[in-house]
Amino acid sequence: MKYASLILLTFVLACQQSAPKADAYGNFEAEERIISAEANGKILTLTLEEGQDLASGQLVGAIDSVQIALKREQLMASIKAVTAKSPAIGAQLAVYEKQIAAIRQQLATLDREKRRVENLLKSDAATTKQLDDIQAQIDAAQRQLEVVGEQRSASDASLGVQKSGLLAEVLPLQKQIAQLDDQLVKCRISNPMKGTVLVKYADPGEVTAFGKPLYKIADMQTLTLRAYVAGNQLSQVKTGQEVKIRVDAPEGGTKETTGKVRWISPKAEFTPKVVQTKEERVNLVYAVKIEVPNPEGLLKIGMPAEVNF
Repeated sequence: MKYASLILLTFVLACQQSAPKADAYGNFEAEERIISAEANGKILTLTLEEGQDLASGQLVGAIDSVQIALKREQLMASIKAVTAKSPAIGAQLAVYEKQIAAIRQQLATLDREKRRVENLLKSDAATTKQLDDIQAQIDAAQRQLEVVGEQRSASDASLGVQKSGLLAEVLPLQKQIAQLDDQLVKCRISNPMKGTVLVKYADPGEVTAFGKPLYKIADMQTLTLRAYVAGNQLSQVKTGQEVKIRVDAPEGGTKETTGKVRWISPKAEFTPKVVQTKEERVNLVYAVKIEVPNPEGLLKIGMPAEVNF
């Protein structure tokens, strides 16, 4: 009997010695994000459930946007009504362009007639009065050309001012439409990051408001183990260092994986109460964040773990 008890004790001690003592203890955490509504209204659809994996940019729901769409249509109609008042600048200026072209053609004809009379005058086949009459017609046509040109410029300036005034009315309406377009986009609930739905706060049919939480999501593919090391162990830990992680496994065993040190706190703090014994909780320690891959999803938020450097 004593021999059997001695064997059992030896076996227990051997098991205890074979299990390496942990250098640090901690719990897993993840980057959690609460996704809130960006619009006011009734939730029409919200196709997600707790535990569901979502992709970044995935459309997961929609908020009623009928009133926004109607307001947009009203503004579009207002823009059409304003632009309908816009003067046809090209058509009105075309009238002056035709007059100018006709006067220039008349001047070209008079200029040819003047040269003909000058040649006849040299051979005494024409009189000076004929030449003076043609020059008077040329001068009158030049003055008429100047007057029509001035009228065209004045009309162009007036129509430009009128059109600028109409455009000034249209611009605020266009800005309002841009705002409504942005609101329409925000009525579509798009998931901003890849992750797993942790908590669902709303359901279809409910009325939501801007900033009201809809669901909580976290990336569970890589968890962060926040562990605490004593000051005399700090020299063993470096950023980027690969460390061994052990977590509880079924049937009382442990499962081992690896992680990489991402961050080391520059300040010491008292050991959190959730870690180990009362005696250890009064010690000063340094927080360490370790990135741990979780491709199979076996690690959970809040799960305790041990670390060996």
